[in-house]
Amino acid sequence: MNNPIIRTEHAAKTYTVGEITTSALKDVSLEILQGSFTCIVGPSGHGKSTLMHLIGGLDRPSSGKIYIGDTEISTIVNSDLARLRGQRIGFVFQFFNLLQGLTARENIEIAMMLAGVAEPEQRERAEKLLALVGLAEKAGSKPGQLSGGQQQRVAIARALANDPDILLLDEPTGNLDSVAEAEILNLLQALHRQGKTVVIVTHSDEVAKRAERIIRVKDGLIAA
Repeated sequence: MNNPIIRTEHAAKTYTVGEITTSALKDVSLEILQGSFTCIVGPSGHGKSTLMHLIGGLDRPSSGKIYIGDTEISTIVNSDLARLRGQRIGFVFQFFNLLQGLTARENIEIAMMLAGVAEPEQRERAEKLLALVGLAEKAGSKPGQLSGGQQQRVAIARALANDPDILLLDEPTGNLDSVAEAEILNLLQALHRQGKTVVIVTHSDEVAKRAERIIRVKDGLIAA
């Protein structure tokens, strides 16, 4: 039986602007198993993206604990947290976040450069990852020369650059048409079958149908 790779214990997040305090997430406890395919679903503004930021180490809880494996990430120093994110989590976002002046291969290489991978290995691995996502022939293309679906596949290849345990995706098909959406979801299912833990944050029930497990967030709580 697979062990939890992500765990939250009574996690909560509040934001204060001036005299107004907003509770974005309230007392959330959950486990996501290693090698699973999970969708976190909910309406906009109800806390699902906040939950993603917490479990991905992009933000810290106001109270409670967050674990990646056996490491409590809610209290570790920023440098250790950044190192853990770089090694264990690959992020994919709705708007691709590719560097427009770089080619597809260079966008993947830069993730490895930041992790200290030697330059010859960067190029070799980037080309293998582009082949994995079906874009070997687009290695020299810049984002503006690629379709939305192709850009998202480059973003997924970049997320895989340092061979993370977890793929954490925030609305990865939100800007894609139905054909490109199906291509991306098929790719994610293939990566899941290869052993990756896939977590998708989405408002789309169609996307969630691909998951093994659906976690619904409403009003900052895990809905029954």
